[in-house]
Amino acid sequence: MVKIEGTLDEIRELMGDVKRTVSDVKSTTKKVAKAASKTKRKLSAWQRYIKTKSNHIKFKRGDKKGRLDLKRMSAAFKRSRK
Repeated sequence: MVKIEGTLDEIRELMGDVKRTVSDVKSTTKKVAKAASKTKRKLSAWQRYIKTKSNHIKFKRGDKKGRLDLKRMSAAFKRSRK
């Protein structure tokens, strides 16, 4: 434990600087993280194909009803690339 001695104004001045420094560091790290996360890359052809709603092929019955049928979608994608 640290013992701090001084007048109330001196202590407030000291602690106020610490709080400002901590908030500055936090805001700076957030800005850097945000800038780093903005780097985008081009989607692959498969990712662009999957993204398009009209290319979705779904299971019609059974346990997987409503889910994407990736096996049939991949076959259709490969056929479309020829």
